[in-house]
Amino acid sequence: MIRILLLVALLLPVKELYCWGFFGHKRINEYAIYLLPPEMLVLFKPRLEYLREHAVDADKRRYILKAEAPRHYIDLDKYGEWPFNELPRKWEEAVAKYSEDSLQAHGILPWRILQLTSSLTKAFRNAETNNILRIAADLGHYIGDAHVPLHTSSNHNGQHTNQHGIHAFWESRLPELLADNEWDLFTGKAIYIEKPAEFIWRCVLESADAVDSVLRMEAQLSATISPDKKYAWEWRNQLVIRQYSTFYSRRYDAVLRGMVERRMRQAIHAVASIWYTAWVNAGQPDLKKLNSLITPGMYPAVDSLEQQWRHQPIKGKSCD
Repeated sequence: MIRILLLVALLLPVKELYCWGFFGHKRINEYAIYLLPPEMLVLFKPRLEYLREHAVDADKRRYILKAEAPRHYIDLDKYGEWPFNELPRKWEEAVAKYSEDSLQAHGILPWRILQLTSSLTKAFRNAETNNILRIAADLGHYIGDAHVPLHTSSNHNGQHTNQHGIHAFWESRLPELLADNEWDLFTGKAIYIEKPAEFIWRCVLESADAVDSVLRMEAQLSATISPDKKYAWEWRNQLVIRQYSTFYSRRYDAVLRGMVERRMRQAIHAVASIWYTAWVNAGQPDLKKLNSLITPGMYPAVDSLEQQWRHQPIKGKSCD
């Protein structure tokens, strides 16, 4: 009887806990800090814990605000074929062509990143320390999402190809298993980005170009491996849960030829570079003066968010 129950459990779909996952987003923001110039480190390094831990606030808001979900993705396959030239890159032109409701329905990720980039520049210019940190944390999250292939596809969790669970497999399971001990996530210092809009759209298009490989490679691998080897009861976040096995995860990472590591490293560099660009465009203000002006104004809102998100169903598209 026990053997039958275990077999049934192995055949059940894997349940994801979060859409990079909390682990990946925190690592991206943390490692991005190390790429900043000394003039920015005086503010960002002492606030490393805040920027790391609040890298996931945007995901938590998805349980509270219906408007939050579309900020995390863009279903580019709804706009023809790669490189999706029928979709205007400028927000006003896209709204004129499709309407804002239609754009929201299929996700607004690149425009959200550009909006927050402008907001971060303004916060730097106005010496708004709390806003700098809050916006920088959120910006890191959305830029991270832009580097995940399935955040650019309507088949965001393999639901159209019988691959339910692949979203968190790619962006959560593999980084949690391999990032800290086996991947090299350090890269060159942050650079100034002359044309942020072109840069962000390039990141998104690179992700979209990888969607086919993400799905096809997993489907081919799955066809060669039995369910009892594909899934296993293993430790995750101090719990024993059923998830993609270490064996299967390593095989998938191998057939992807380092794609997840590469995209995570590129996300880290992109986050640091966008932060740096916003600071430069603000006139490179002296951040040493701001470090002593941090106030607790943001924390009540943060505490409220922490209390609310755990007790709400996710609103809008999820990774389940």
